[in-house]
Amino acid sequence: MDSLLELFCDVDDFCQAFLPFWNRQLLTSGQRQRQRARSLTISEIMTILIAFHQSHYRDFKAYYVDQVLKSWRSEFPGLVSYSRFVEYIPSTLVPLLVYLRTCCLGNCTGISFIDSTSLDVCLNQRIHCHKVFAGLAARGQTSMGWFFGFKLHLVVNDRGEILQFCITPGNVDDRKPVPGLAKKLFGKLFGDKGYISKELAKALREMFDIQLITKLRNNMRNQLMLMTDRILLRRRAIVESIIDQLKNISQIEHSRHRSIPNFFVNVLCGLIAYCHKPTKPSLGLDRCLPLPA
Repeated sequence: MDSLLELFCDVDDFCQAFLPFWNRQLLTSGQRQRQRARSLTISEIMTILIAFHQSHYRDFKAYYVDQVLKSWRSEFPGLVSYSRFVEYIPSTLVPLLVYLRTCCLGNCTGISFIDSTSLDVCLNQRIHCHKVFAGLAARGQTSMGWFFGFKLHLVVNDRGEILQFCITPGNVDDRKPVPGLAKKLFGKLFGDKGYISKELAKALREMFDIQLITKLRNNMRNQLMLMTDRILLRRRAIVESIIDQLKNISQIEHSRHRSIPNFFVNVLCGLIAYCHKPTKPSLGLDRCLPLPA
């Protein structure tokens, strides 16, 4: 329960600073509109959503009915029914995104790793009849085969902290979002064979002074590489470990979405839940002696 209280305090502090500023920026139609106060505040709704991704539950309805309504009545006195709570979820999309961007991301250490993963929105057998994400999701291909949905692009540091992220349709090339993800980075960026591109490496060097280091394809000539870079390239599996935790522990992917906003809320809450983990996959470079250049 201490972790729930700590999470709520952090989220509530953010909401008290952000919501008044956000409300002043919203456009209005000029007509007076009724604004009834909800029994649950935005910070309480965000806390419940994030806590789901920190729990052992795999179904949100079971989590809300069995855990929240039965055990957290004293912590959230204004709890509503499950159907009403689902109606509240889309209103948290913007606060969750800003909270993740401003309060949860890590700091670049000069050693960064980039990778992408698929986010399926339906089973392949149902692609032809899927309507929820029509016009947004797309067919894509990974090393695991074809899928229909989106791609989550991640940049992490050697401490296992998420530095940048973005979501694109499933048919977007992995190299396309890299310049936007690398704006606040420095040092070296390690990727797999999907990021091989002379033009991309040159652009990152010229715009951000970042060195892109990737594995070589079998039909490519060998290139001279520092021993430290070769070792770190072998440790690129840290980003794959993070993706595995996001999918299997934080549950950022499932094929039962019924609305577009709730899909993005689910992904954002999973990322936030991971960022709040006390222990993350790490290379332990802080505890090691400096590697020779």
